[in-house]
Amino acid sequence: MIPVVDVFAGPGGLNEGFAHLRRDDKAVFEVVSSFEMEPNAVETLVMREAVREVSRRDGGGLYAPYKAMLAGRLQLGQLLDDDVFAAAVARARQHVHRVELGPGNRAAVADRIESATAHAKEWVLIGGPPCQAYSLVGRARRTNDQSFAQDKKHFLYREYLDILKRFKPSVFVMENVKGLLSAGHGGRSMIDRILDDLGLDGTYEVRSLVVQGRDLAPRDFVIRAEAYGVPQRRHRVILLGVRADLGAVPATSLRLSETPVTVHDAIGDLPHRRSRVSRTKDSDIAWIRARELARHLAVRDLGEACRREPVRAGNPELENWLKGRGAPISQHDARSHMELDLARYAFLATLAEHGIAPKVADLPVELKPHHKNIDVAGTPFIDRFKVQRWSLPSSTVASHISKDGHYYIHPDPDQMRSLTVREAARLQTFPDDYWFYGTRTMQFHQVGNAVPPLLAHKIADKVAELLGQ
Repeated sequence: MIPVVDVFAGPGGLNEGFAHLRRDDKAVFEVVSSFEMEPNAVETLVMREAVREVSRRDGGGLYAPYKAMLAGRLQLGQLLDDDVFAAAVARARQHVHRVELGPGNRAAVADRIESATAHAKEWVLIGGPPCQAYSLVGRARRTNDQSFAQDKKHFLYREYLDILKRFKPSVFVMENVKGLLSAGHGGRSMIDRILDDLGLDGTYEVRSLVVQGRDLAPRDFVIRAEAYGVPQRRHRVILLGVRADLGAVPATSLRLSETPVTVHDAIGDLPHRRSRVSRTKDSDIAWIRARELARHLAVRDLGEACRREPVRAGNPELENWLKGRGAPISQHDARSHMELDLARYAFLATLAEHGIAPKVADLPVELKPHHKNIDVAGTPFIDRFKVQRWSLPSSTVASHISKDGHYYIHPDPDQMRSLTVREAARLQTFPDDYWFYGTRTMQFHQVGNAVPPLLAHKIADKVAELLGQ
């Protein structure tokens, strides 16, 4: 197997895609070392690596005690007390490292990478340096922040660069937000600076995975995930570096999906969930009252003229990827919402179901939030509520889903709630047997920060071709 080192690994979206790739029923890549600083994401990585190990021993199926934990028949603590699983967790901790990459620990990180790749003729470096400093939202919020220009996140890619300089892996894959294209620092474009640095004076040819050729514009490195089988409008910069001494290597473009993959394809079959009612005593009566108010207002305002959007049949590739091992549905609990928010969600989801892209301004007066600028164009409230529509890919699943349910409203008016962790994970193409460690807030945060594993799997397939596999 070809070793893979994952830096800034998050919960493991990229390395899941690489670890999943097989040729003639044999794994092509082995993730030999992962580096991540956030403790919950580290535990998620450890859990996933342990699951991979015990599943290999189980002939590829899910290890029975782990499956029981996903189904709620076994507590996490009980699973970790299982001798076989505990031994796998201990081995996983040997190559999943909790560390904040930076100048102070470069030598220690280098030692671990050296140990993991010492006997490999070829190996692959993957990862995405933290992107807050490049994101359009992050930059907008910090326009007048004097510390922004000194933010060390601008240059965390240099830790990635240091590994390239030291080890010169055969191939590298680096992911970041689309805002990188318009970010600047010290009067120079960040993307131009990064492309120059990563080339290492001709050591690497930096390629696009979606546009052929060498004369590339920065926008040619943007991958629109929804065009490649991901049920989500997620646009990210992904750089593919190929070491020049590998010689003539084949074309690397990803293959476009024949049809778009939709929210319905991803989450349409999941069990219904009822949100709890917050800021008052939770009860079925309060929940039903909110639903009936929304139905009454929808009938009054929509009338009989609207037709429901058609929903087509599912997507076999996505279905097999998400559900191929028959895992029970876990981490699928609805968040609590205020009774009036429940009614807003139901009303807006009804509009979306009838082909309307709803905004706050579409709410009837009975449901409008009490903000004096609510109807003023250009205010932050205009897009505050966003329904995910069955017949389209979702909007970008970002880390702020952990705080903002309004922006991720479930498309079913009868459920009138925001998305669950499992629904967000499916839109990100994490398989159903993927477990996220930590509180629900931290689970959402991990999901939103990840590279979609199905997209990573398709990138891994192209990397394998480059390396003659």
